[in-house]
Amino acid sequence: MSKEKLSATSAGQVSLGDELSVNRLGYGAMRLTGEGIWGPPKDRKAALAVLRRAVELDVNFIDTADSYGPYVNEELIAEALFPYPPRLVIATKGGWNRPGPNQWTHDATPSHLRQAVEGSLKRLRLDRIDVYQLHTPDPVVSFDASVETLAELRNEGKIRLVALSNVTQEHIERARKIVPIVSVQNRYSFDDREWDYVVDYCQKNGLAFIPWFPLGAGKVAGEVLNRIAEAHHASRTQIALAWLLRRSPMMLPIPGTSSVEHLEQNVASASLRLTEEEFEELSDVPELVGSR
Repeated sequence: MSKEKLSATSAGQVSLGDELSVNRLGYGAMRLTGEGIWGPPKDRKAALAVLRRAVELDVNFIDTADSYGPYVNEELIAEALFPYPPRLVIATKGGWNRPGPNQWTHDATPSHLRQAVEGSLKRLRLDRIDVYQLHTPDPVVSFDASVETLAELRNEGKIRLVALSNVTQEHIERARKIVPIVSVQNRYSFDDREWDYVVDYCQKNGLAFIPWFPLGAGKVAGEVLNRIAEAHHASRTQIALAWLLRRSPMMLPIPGTSSVEHLEQNVASASLRLTEEEFEELSDVPELVGSR
């Protein structure tokens, strides 16, 4: 890989609702919690160092949620980075409760979402949240009612931009009739292309697509991935990130890590350029194409 200065700017930018532009290599902060996404990290000093290093590397989109910890993740971000540098966008989410480690229960009721937004504002030390995502549709709550609540909070000035997570195209289309939607965050990676059609929908409609678990690389296509990684003097996960960045101009990967070293390796992917032939070869792996 190139020895140029490490910077997330090398990935280019993506627009969020024509209001904000962020570098197309973000950071997902979920791993900066304890085991089971519960409680504080084992090494608080190291967690703070990762967040500060991310900003030094021009990462200006950080993804979190009130359920990470719970609450711990947002508090760490504020501790590490407040007062926030200009143009840093913090995206958070609401709609889950956390009864214990690795336990998640739905609650996207209007009352809970209002409480969640107020809590996130306080923990992040913000007057307005730049991007607020419905973490997931609640099977026992009207999806429209959840989205209408976020629209109301936007009108009240507590949310700047509304986004969705873990949704189908139908959800997106329904939500867009209520309030402008700027991004969609679904599970997606080189190895996991279940939501290919949502990526295409987002690109067609100018919505950013934020893949969570974007480093799911290595289960298949071993020979192809290894050969291309070797040609670029890169790791398999770096090639997987480069593939995501090439997959769509609206792609905004948020690889997470609790290690500064791994963070730097991920950001190095921003400057990695696959050839057209390499991209096509990786895109057409039979095992993956067949899973679409």
